[in-house]
Amino acid sequence: MKENQHKFSRLEKIIGSDKVNDLSNKSVLVLGVGGVGGYVVESLARSNIGTLIIVDYDKVEESNINRQIIALNSTIGKSKVDVLEERIKDINSGCKVIKIDKFIDNNNFNELFDNNIDYFVDACDTVLVKKLVIKECLKRNIPFISSMGTGNKLDPSKLEIIDIRKTVNDPLARLLRKFVKDEKINKKVMVLSSKELPIKTGERTPGSSAFVPSSAGLLIASYIVRSFIDK
Repeated sequence: MKENQHKFSRLEKIIGSDKVNDLSNKSVLVLGVGGVGGYVVESLARSNIGTLIIVDYDKVEESNINRQIIALNSTIGKSKVDVLEERIKDINSGCKVIKIDKFIDNNNFNELFDNNIDYFVDACDTVLVKKLVIKECLKRNIPFISSMGTGNKLDPSKLEIIDIRKTVNDPLARLLRKFVKDEKINKKVMVLSSKELPIKTGERTPGSSAFVPSSAGLLIASYIVRSFIDK
């Protein structure tokens, strides 16, 4: 306990020891731990979040190195959740890590909710799953935030956390705006989105940078921690 008190002493200076301790009782699920999700987890682990549920079925690839915090030459070919668990424990050994090494779809999506979840972060790439997250979290009254597209963008200053109805210049958000409208969802749907126009590459696979996905992850983690301490 004393070790953790010293470890998070700089955070205590700005939010107080009681709130730092409160964060150790919080549980956050992060669906997708790549460019955005990896930085969400990293920041939450460094903020004394007590339980991190990390969900990803993928392995680290060489093409991940330019933007994913867990991607190193030494981790290529390893399970992303295994690599991230080791990193979390190296940051904060007291953090409970629950790994779900599965491809999530409509057949197993509800398994995620077998866990206690104080906040749900959707950083996955599957549009169907993003729709399921919105509906299920609203139904269960679980706070959530969904990451929109960070590919083909270079300016992290254009990132913002807003209701999906206010997003612009984001092709993924456009699809989900229509879904929210068609489903007649009236509650707020908070997303991380960039108002920067995507760079046209002429290729199906999006390009990426080191700074936009990472900044998106940091913004999401900050938003979550602030929501916890504000309560």
